[in-house]
Amino acid sequence: MTRTEEIRQRLEEAFSPRELEVIDDSEKHRGHAGYQEGGESHFSVKLRTETFEGMSRIARHRAVHDALGKGLISKIHALSLDLQS
Repeated sequence: MTRTEEIRQRLEEAFSPRELEVIDDSEKHRGHAGYQEGGESHFSVKLRTETFEGMSRIARHRAVHDALGKGLISKIHALSLDLQS
């Protein structure tokens, strides 16, 4: 399973989103710090779920990081999050 697939799976399981986009932006960062040959180092995530209703921005980010887990987060150099209820 790729990291992209793993991110998608974990977020779907944790949040049952009505909208989820997971984009591997790694190629845009070729030559920059953290770039890994083959990609899967820089990601953008757009997530819409009712779970976030009433949560602060920081709480939403923490919830996503918790859902992904430390093991997966440690393999990602950059993670851009667009999170809304």
